[in-house]
Amino acid sequence: MATITAGMVAELRGKTDAPMMECKKALTEAEGDMVKAEEILRVKLGNKASKAASRIAAEGIVALHISADGKLGAIVEVNSETDFVAKNDEFIALAKGCAELVATKNPADVAALSVLPMGEGTVESTRSALVGKIGENMSIRRFVRFEATGALTSYVHGGSKIGVVIDVVGGDEQLAKDLAMHIAASKPKSLDASGVSADLLDTERRIAIEKAREAGKPEAMLEKIAEGTVQKYLKDVTLLGQVFVKAADGKQTIEQLLKSKSASVAAFSLVVVGEGIEKKVDDFAAEVAAQAAAAAAKK
Repeated sequence: MATITAGMVAELRGKTDAPMMECKKALTEAEGDMVKAEEILRVKLGNKASKAASRIAAEGIVALHISADGKLGAIVEVNSETDFVAKNDEFIALAKGCAELVATKNPADVAALSVLPMGEGTVESTRSALVGKIGENMSIRRFVRFEATGALTSYVHGGSKIGVVIDVVGGDEQLAKDLAMHIAASKPKSLDASGVSADLLDTERRIAIEKAREAGKPEAMLEKIAEGTVQKYLKDVTLLGQVFVKAADGKQTIEQLLKSKSASVAAFSLVVVGEGIEKKVDDFAAEVAAQAAAAAAKK
């Protein structure tokens, strides 16, 4: 039997926000396999056990640049240690300068962006000088560049914590703005089902089968139930399948909206500052002590 350590329990709790004892039970059942344990918790506790993907842990901003003709654009995430620095004018200028360079110079990756000219030196020397001046580390994390099929529209939200760039073919300016705002609010993973990884779908199917089995559903129905769950999941996470946030009837999907406007979406990018970066905020030791004290008081 695998040894389940307090550190493993803490890690799983950080990923799922599930109670400690449930985390320990799941890890024991999964024989220490973290991925399997997370799936077990999702079967038992539902989507409450899947918070890691949406947890925003790092500070910083999203910067965008769209050319005047709407044909070239970029979205860049630059991180800082604190939100205070993320509001610094020089930090904001660095991020905006990076976005413009990505759009106009088309660097292959962050390393290539770092050596491009900026000010009296390079992007990297500008970043390093700012680190020295402010006394806080900062990094250029990622970027996406666009060469539009139609026309690019951008949207930023939450003090530049969420950024969207969308390439819309046809339609009008208001439609493009509405779509960009919808993406920021609903956070689709991809345009359509083809952009959702097979691994994600397999996980959803597997969890659906286990939940149905635990609910006592007949074995012969499990695959059908799982397929229904997967299709619902695809509607939730694909832009075309989602219900438009401004739909008057609460039913119109983005796909239906686009058809009504004789338009289509060629591509989009959504960047949320700190997405996927873990920052522990729970005092695990204090929680352990509190639960131990409560258990002792019952004896």
